[in-house]
Order: sequence, then C-alpha cells, then structure tokens
Amino acid sequence: MNDLRTAVEEYLAVRRKLGFKLYQPGNLLHNFVLFAEQEGATFITTELALRWATQPKNTQPVWHSIRLGVIRRFAKYRSAADPRTEIPPMKLLQASYHRKPPYIYNDDEIKNLIKAAKSLFSPKGLRASTYSTLFGLLVVTGMRVKEVVGLDRDDVDLTEAILTVRDSKFGKSRFVPIHSSTQKVLRHYAILRDKIYPRQKSQSFFVSERGDRLTKWSVRWNFTQLSHQIGLRGPNDSHGPRLHDLRHRFAIQTLIAWYRSGMDIDQNMPKLSTYLGHKHVSDTYWYISAVPELLQQATLRLTKEEQYNEN
Repeated sequence: MNDLRTAVEEYLAVRRKLGFKLYQPGNLLHNFVLFAEQEGATFITTELALRWATQPKNTQPVWHSIRLGVIRRFAKYRSAADPRTEIPPMKLLQASYHRKPPYIYNDDEIKNLIKAAKSLFSPKGLRASTYSTLFGLLVVTGMRVKEVVGLDRDDVDLTEAILTVRDSKFGKSRFVPIHSSTQKVLRHYAILRDKIYPRQKSQSFFVSERGDRLTKWSVRWNFTQLSHQIGLRGPNDSHGPRLHDLRHRFAIQTLIAWYRSGMDIDQNMPKLSTYLGHKHVSDTYWYISAVPELLQQATLRLTKEEQYNEN
C-alpha cells in the first residue's frame, strides 16, 4: 500500500470516528488514489486533481466541482504530513447546484407501477410481493429508498402502525405513522415472507428471493426495468422519472391538500418536514416554488388574504 492510499484510509477513519459517514466521498477518494497510481503520482498536485475531477467529460459541471471539493478537503489533511501536497484553490471549477424539478406521478402511473411489480417473475413467489409492497410504501409515506430497505423487523410495529427509521440521512431517526390500510398490506407481506422463509436469514423486513436484505441498487434496477415496461421511460432512455420522485409526490400532494382545506401552511410545515426527515424546513418549502400547482395555490391563498385585509 503506497503512502497516498494509506493516507486516504487514515483520513476516512478519523472523519468517520467524528460521525461522518462519507459513503460517496470515500468511494471518490479510493477512485482518485487508483487514478493517481495509474499516473505514477505519489502526492497531490492541482493539475492531477483537476484532471481527475473533470472526469467523465459528459457530466454536469457541478459534479466536477463536487469531485474537486472532495480532493481539496483531503489535500488539506494530507498537506500536514506531506509538504509537497498542493491544495486546489477554492475558485477552481466553481459551479452552482440546480435542484432538479420533481417528476409528479399521476394516479394511473402509480397503479401501473404497482401492477407491473406484482407481475415480476418470482420463483418462490416473494419477489413480486416484495417490490409491489415496497413501492407502495414509498408512495404512501414519502420515505427514502435507503430508509425502506434499512427497515428491520423490529422497526415495523404492526400493532401500533408505526415505523421506526433509524440513523437516516444527517444521522437523524424518526417515527413514521402509517395508515391502517398500509398496516394491513405490510402484515400480509410479513405473513407471506415468513411462510416462505420460516427460518429468517436476515433481520430485514423486506427481503430478496434469497431471504437476505435488499440493496437500494437492486430496488432501483427493478424500478428501472418496470419503468421501461410501463412506458415511464422509453426503450432506450437511460434517464427518466426516479424512485425519489415518489417522495416528492407525497410531499406535494400533502401540501396541495393542506392548501385546498384552508390549513395554516406555515404552522404545519414543520410537521411535514419532520415526517419526511428533512434537515431544514426550507427543504420542504422548496416544493412550493418548484411545483406550478403549489405556487398557484400559494398565490390564491395570498390573494384571498389581501382581499380580506382590504375589506
């Protein structure tokens, strides 16, 4: 193991002990070390960091900026032990992040997705039930994919109808109440799962055909296949509506329902933010400006309030 590779391992170990997960940065740093080794480099230079950060060429500038930022932070750490280290200047590859507008699934698209999932080939009769139930849970709770696949059996209280999301994004945990209809579907899935695997091979609530925990990659792969099948994506499309957009749909439908019922949005927004596990309530307010129908509802509410005040 060369000095640069050793330094990366030490850097990641130190930061993880401080509470940082560093999943993506860790992968990027290991990729950078491999690149440096192939280039015959034993220390960081700005030129080396730039050549690595701007790969691949067909990605958005903000991705290049993120990659260089990972190297910059590591270079600051490394410079204390290796004075040859160059720290890339802050002004290099600056790019602003433009949040992608959410795709709003309609009811028919949701029905088609669940129906197609129920028809997935399933030798043991579990795969179809697993994915149709999982996708349905994403729709009705707005949970993140990682949160759903991370659910253990003890996290799903089918008596009190409460899910416990542990150590999610930003290290936060929360309770997610579910509707009685969702409770019923989850119970039916649990019975089928335990019938097929009476001896549990995993603590996971959702399991694969092999009886082990699902990965978010397998969930997304199955979703992509179904997306092509039901027309959400064209036959050759590599991009299109995402699973994460189901989370957006939940937030947007909730806010629209609140506006239409006359609820105080400002008073209730922190509740939705907590339910979704957002770090800042501003992340939840973003939907109002991101979705035309929500912005229209907000404008109508403001107009009515102004007219009331004038009278």
